[in-house]
Amino acid sequence: MRPSSHPASHPGRHPAHEAPPNAPLRWWALGVLSLAQFMVILDVTVVNIALPVIADQLGLGRATLTWVVTAYTLCFGGLMLLGGRLADALGRRRVFLAGLAIFTLASLASGLAASASILIAARAAQGIGAALLSPAALSIVTTTFHGADRNRALGVWAALGGAGAAIGVLFGGVFTAGPGWEWAFFINVPVGVLVAIALPMLVDAGRSATRAPRVDVPGAVVVTGAVGSLIYGLVRAGDTGFTDPVTLLAFTAGITLLVVFVAVERAVTAPLIRVAMLMRRPVAAGNLVMLGASGLLLADFFLASQYLQHVLGLSPLTTGLLFLPVALTIGLGTHAGVHIVGRLGGRPAAVAGFLLAGAGALLLAQVPATGNAWVHVLPGFAVAGLGLGATFVTATTTAMAHVDAEEAGMASGLINTGHELGATLGVALVSSIAASSLSAASAAPDPVGGFGAAFTAAAVVAVVLAALSGWLVPPGRPPVGDRPVFAH
Repeated sequence: MRPSSHPASHPGRHPAHEAPPNAPLRWWALGVLSLAQFMVILDVTVVNIALPVIADQLGLGRATLTWVVTAYTLCFGGLMLLGGRLADALGRRRVFLAGLAIFTLASLASGLAASASILIAARAAQGIGAALLSPAALSIVTTTFHGADRNRALGVWAALGGAGAAIGVLFGGVFTAGPGWEWAFFINVPVGVLVAIALPMLVDAGRSATRAPRVDVPGAVVVTGAVGSLIYGLVRAGDTGFTDPVTLLAFTAGITLLVVFVAVERAVTAPLIRVAMLMRRPVAAGNLVMLGASGLLLADFFLASQYLQHVLGLSPLTTGLLFLPVALTIGLGTHAGVHIVGRLGGRPAAVAGFLLAGAGALLLAQVPATGNAWVHVLPGFAVAGLGLGATFVTATTTAMAHVDAEEAGMASGLINTGHELGATLGVALVSSIAASSLSAASAAPDPVGGFGAAFTAAAVVAVVLAALSGWLVPPGRPPVGDRPVFAH
């Protein structure tokens, strides 16, 4: 294995934006960045357990409940590309700290929210902060580590996507049963302050731009509007059906705006994402895998949490504790994925992972009206989590192992966009399919039929993703040398 050379030896690198590869503090920096990312990912699912209690206290219906989850992931994913671009243009540490400040203040506002509108607005603000924080953090990781250490660091990063989602559900149960659901957000405040103090000691500030950078704000607005329209259509379809005129109009608007987004990106001088980058096979494959894995995992969490509390009548704490074994299996899947990707490549890890996710979803589709959580929920969810843990590793290593340092912010923004938009679409889709079983408590007209249909749909999607991964994910192991395959 060729040892890593100093970044200054490569003209495409920007040493002022990254620590030297052998810096003794780089693993400490990874720990601090991972803590921030863990907090951000945790907030994707931390409200799932608390949703029934929040609904009772704030008077939320099914559609509003869905928006409490998707407002965060929509702004997070929709503005992620803008965050990645700003990280490249303004400096990774600067953008990270700005996003951290917004996220921390919005977390405080979420905990203090006294109405549905305030809570949804605060969740959207959290998503904006996360959209700045997360791509900047991954960009720092990608440009700080090189060679085999980069794959190890990205493996740690990938683990946060799955385990953070699972532990978020656990924390949601603990806080809801204890001091209250508000503390699921309040806990972010001291963590945010700690990270803000520690990071400047570990990561250099980097260069300041000599002139005002060009930022593609129109592209960010258009892509966020596109996804928002699609999500609105999916959520509305659960109540009015997919043939409702307003629903069809929302879908049409979303697709049209996506086409406009591509046109905007081709026209502007500093696009959020160069279309040529998205057309690269590894980048496209990594983002497809991330989109699918995130959507399946968050859909499983959303449905399982609602089933356990609405149908089986479990408490938030019991529900949260039940997901602890799922978090462990996701971690095991991630660990196995790191080894499989390192030895055999990302393709077998992705195919096997999605097939396991499909098998787990089929088991979950059999949930009865008077079942036992340990028998009818945990086995299927654990199998799905094991497979999806491996797919997260494939997604990150496949996409990020093939970019130069100057494109790291753009590429990391893209892969994180896939994670959050996948979560948004996954929750919205299964919420619509399972609408007949998601009415408040015992008022649901069909207690389990909707859950069965939604889990079955998840299984079908998983099998399709396995087939697509077998075709699209490049064969062989990702590169471990200093130079990415697609260096310019």
